[in-house]
Amino acid sequence: SNLRTERDGDVLRITLARPDRRNAFDAALIAELAEAFGGVVRARAVVLAGDGPSFSAGADVDWMRSSADLSYEENVADANALCAMLEAIDGCPAPVVARVQGHALGGGAGLVAAADIAISAPDAVFAFSEVKLGIIPAVISPFALARIGPAAARRYFVSGERFDAETAFRIGLVHEVAGDLDGAVERMVAELLSAGPQAARWAKR
Repeated sequence: SNLRTERDGDVLRITLARPDRRNAFDAALIAELAEAFGGVVRARAVVLAGDGPSFSAGADVDWMRSSADLSYEENVADANALCAMLEAIDGCPAPVVARVQGHALGGGAGLVAAADIAISAPDAVFAFSEVKLGIIPAVISPFALARIGPAAARRYFVSGERFDAETAFRIGLVHEVAGDLDGAVERMVAELLSAGPQAARWAKR
């Protein structure tokens, strides 16, 4: 499995578990994430994290390279699967907290944008880096635009440049930059657990 799912009382912890690939996602991980978030029923909070030094470096380069050999219909199916995964996170009935460290690039930044609350380590690095690979941030754009707005998107979508955690905070991609990342995540989880379960879900809706 590319994913580790742990139930901790009322908290569901979903961890990307491909540290050797900086938690870059391929078709298998996309399907597992969509299934994990689509199956959230009773949890009152979900923590999305990445194993190892990076949150997620976006799409796996080998997987992307293989798409050159796919038909148009197969590429559309891959894009729709990625969209379904992001919609499952965005539409998860319980609030989702992203714990972000290391790199959050391309689709990894899309994961951050799809979460309800994002907390970043001070040394995290972000980018909507698709243009550097000759493609565009198409599938993640509805989630990223809703988060950072068109002004920031016009710069970072077209440049593909990397930016630091303070910039991510300033443009609204993350909500907090914390030296004690785990402590900040657990404080936020405690806030979520102190809310009325149904009220939090309806507030999200």
